[in-house]
Amino acid sequence: MRYLSFLDSTGRQRVGVVPAGSVTSARDLTDLLPPGDASPMRRLINAQTDVAALVAAAPEVDVASVLPVVPDPGKIVAAPVNYRAHQAEMNEASHIDSLGVFLKAPSSVIGHGDVVRLPYTDRRFDQEGEFAAVIGRRTRNVAEDEALGAVFGYTTLLDMTMRGGEDRSVRKSFDTFTPVGPTVVTPDEVAPIDELELRLWVNDTLRQRADLRDLIWGLPRLIAYVSSVMTLYPGDIVTTGTPEGVGEVYDGDRIDVEISGLDRLAVGVSDAGAVSCPTRGAQRGPVPPRELTPVVERGTT
Repeated sequence: MRYLSFLDSTGRQRVGVVPAGSVTSARDLTDLLPPGDASPMRRLINAQTDVAALVAAAPEVDVASVLPVVPDPGKIVAAPVNYRAHQAEMNEASHIDSLGVFLKAPSSVIGHGDVVRLPYTDRRFDQEGEFAAVIGRRTRNVAEDEALGAVFGYTTLLDMTMRGGEDRSVRKSFDTFTPVGPTVVTPDEVAPIDELELRLWVNDTLRQRADLRDLIWGLPRLIAYVSSVMTLYPGDIVTTGTPEGVGEVYDGDRIDVEISGLDRLAVGVSDAGAVSCPTRGAQRGPVPPRELTPVVERGTT
């Protein structure tokens, strides 16, 4: 199944099932779910229900706008420096083995088709495409070989980043800095993770291309580790880190990310309302690449 969080024509938040590659209409499951204060997506995940039976009774409705696939994640847990080629391009002495994980603010999520808002006029901001998992059940101290059983589904995420010496959770938690979606796809519809490929374009120029088998810590190890530190709850997001090819983005740019078997995530970039940065982290921290090397698609010369 492919699930979408969206607004209908009346502005009501809903969750539905969509076909691959289309987010214009959905089989609306919202009114078939148990009531609650959480988003319809989190209510769906918590219900642990037979969705196939619900879909048969679900009406088809038009999608007015796409929301973050989980509009209200309890937390977003992110992996720093989880590809060796990215470690090299950032001139980092350490990777995930010694860095552990960090948290992004849940309020930073936006949906497909939305706009990343750059807050400052005098700082560098980069794109980072990532493969992410939405957690499906309460998970604590899970073994690595059982970790994928905690996953509700997979999705695409952009970990937008301000470069500098401030803490990662600050530099990556501005409002709009976590585009996620457009859909969450259940594991039965996705190939094994080691067979997946990530590609990211800025203004139709390919910047990032990576095989997920090159992750230093794969998703099972990452979930197992995170669950040894903090309890994971349904609707939490765990994201695996970005590969090489990060680069600066500017007002007016468009970013597209595509992962094998998942739906393409696309957002714009704007610096409207940007001001001078009040902190002094510029020119500190990891050193990002200054010149981008063009990525060559496989099968081309």
